[in-house]
Amino acid sequence: MLDHESVRRLRAHAQALAGGAREDSAEAVVQRVFAIQAQDATASDLGIRVRGRDITTQAIRTAYEKERSIVRGWYMRGTLHTIPSDDARWVLPLLSPRILAATNRRYQQLGLDDDLRQRADHLIRRALASHGPLTRAELTEHLTTLGIPPDGQAPFHLIRHAALTGILCHGPQRTGEATYVLLNDWLPTTGRFRWEGDAVLAELARRYLAAYAPATLEDFAAWSGLPVTWARRAWKMLAESGAITEYGTLTMLAGRVKELPGSSDTPDVRMLPAYDNYLIGYRTREVSVPALHQARVWPGGGLIRPTVVADGLAIATWTRGSGSRSIQVDAFEPVRPQIEQGIDMEKEAVVGFLRPTS
Repeated sequence: MLDHESVRRLRAHAQALAGGAREDSAEAVVQRVFAIQAQDATASDLGIRVRGRDITTQAIRTAYEKERSIVRGWYMRGTLHTIPSDDARWVLPLLSPRILAATNRRYQQLGLDDDLRQRADHLIRRALASHGPLTRAELTEHLTTLGIPPDGQAPFHLIRHAALTGILCHGPQRTGEATYVLLNDWLPTTGRFRWEGDAVLAELARRYLAAYAPATLEDFAAWSGLPVTWARRAWKMLAESGAITEYGTLTMLAGRVKELPGSSDTPDVRMLPAYDNYLIGYRTREVSVPALHQARVWPGGGLIRPTVVADGLAIATWTRGSGSRSIQVDAFEPVRPQIEQGIDMEKEAVVGFLRPTS
């Protein structure tokens, strides 16, 4: 059996958040953790920064827009994530049917029946082919020709529908605003897709365990948005192939427990952004956030605050001041001088990362 401290250290190290683990590029970070929460673009960039070594905002933009090695879209649980571009084409068909089915009631409430959604998909495809990249407002203007009201949620849901059906993905930013492009134009087929049928499900589970283990199949289901019955099927396939090892209720990829990083006298302090994967990649929270302080990280209303972790354990929340030039840290309890020094270093790194470039 693994105790809580060992589980936390293994998870934080897998997420490149402890034991000195850091990656050298935005692409390498996303490859390592497979998916970065991306509902908020700045938080997404900060989620890459905290796992990297001297990665700048410009380097992240280069990975998105020039190298096109990472891509933003609606994946796990139907929420925005950044994933490796090479994986977009096999992840989307696995996850999107359930997301679309779960959204069907909302489509009906908005008056978006099957025929209208198909016509909107066709219009969006033509608009992007002729005029792309386009912002949400520009795509909304095209959608009004179908009688879609420009205000309200209908335009967003039609754009998201086109993403879930493989028509579009996020493209380059324009003056800080997201644009959309045709998926097949932005990410040409590379021929690297090599999984079919249930093997796709098993591969997603393997990627999850590489980035989040030790974990349970219920954790995988909660992270992916897939049914627990599917998670059991994935675990069975991985077990039959010898790819996993069980430690009580927890699972790891075979051989990974040998990688348990040794403890250090100097805590590894990191400043996580809001909605970070490390905090929401599991069904329960007690390993990463002390029970007494969970309400300070999850205050309600769907908010997940930016958090300071030391060796993977949450010790504070933090906020940015005006202009991103100051950071206020609200510690749960008094911190040791070594941790205070780590916090100061992280604050300086975050301020420098967010500083506008000329």
